[in-house]
Amino acid sequence: ENAETRKPSLDGGHIPSTSHTQPARRRPAMAPASATVVGAATTTRLAALYVAHGGGPMPLLGAEKATRQHLQALPAELAGVKPRAIVVISAHWEEAPAVKVLSNPKPPMLYDYYGFPAESYEYKYNAPGDPDLASRIRDLLAKESIPCELDADRGYDHGVFVPLLLAYPAADVPVVAVSLHASLDPALHLRMGEALAPLRDDNILILASGMSFHNMRLFRMGGFSSKAATAEQPAAGAAFDDALTAAVLDTDRAKRNAALLEWTRLPGAREAHPREEHFMPLLVAAGTATDMDAAPPQRFFHD
Repeated sequence: ENAETRKPSLDGGHIPSTSHTQPARRRPAMAPASATVVGAATTTRLAALYVAHGGGPMPLLGAEKATRQHLQALPAELAGVKPRAIVVISAHWEEAPAVKVLSNPKPPMLYDYYGFPAESYEYKYNAPGDPDLASRIRDLLAKESIPCELDADRGYDHGVFVPLLLAYPAADVPVVAVSLHASLDPALHLRMGEALAPLRDDNILILASGMSFHNMRLFRMGGFSSKAATAEQPAAGAAFDDALTAAVLDTDRAKRNAALLEWTRLPGAREAHPREEHFMPLLVAAGTATDMDAAPPQRFFHD
């Protein structure tokens, strides 16, 4: 499959033209990937989304077609409402002792991957930052006793620019990235989401960028698709995916939060996430969902 080709944009995203192709090969049954509207939109609140951003730049290179299409369809999940800003919690940014918030008004690109074709180091995403919003995020977190600092130097890592190049290629919505805390403490990340929940009332999209399954050893065995799964050979991570989906879609907020806080008790949890940095953005998104009676969570992508 040839990679998607886009013409450069003077003020938006730029995906270089490429003829990069992926060789065909047999793939073992692999984990399903899911994306969820954790906090669904209401008449007054914008949604909070947990999305799969794919493997490095692969969705931009023409691979991972389903992931690419799911990311391109993100605006439709907001019922045509254009956010005034996007806050991205990226699995590819961890800090300690304080959470950090990107406050650069013109963030550069951070190509935090290696071994990919040359064109994957030419992508541009020129969406402006929003220093005022960054300061507000810092204050919201500090109010809940979560240590937080502004970072004026960091750029957009691929957990930020890959989904946004596909979802909002015009790059005309301000973006503020927020790090994980390097402790990867579930309770702390749930509290982060609770602190950030008021942003949803101001037409600000919370985009938690990770993956519901992130086992690099199994990925390297041959693919991301669960379509080869059979009753005799279920997809790796299938039990975890089912249990996680049930937990996230539970409309009892207390039960949902308890299950997420004890996520390692879900079947196959450590097979799905030997290290949980790609899981933690979900906790932040879940924390923002304080209105589950008015807007129950929904799964909108599964592959």
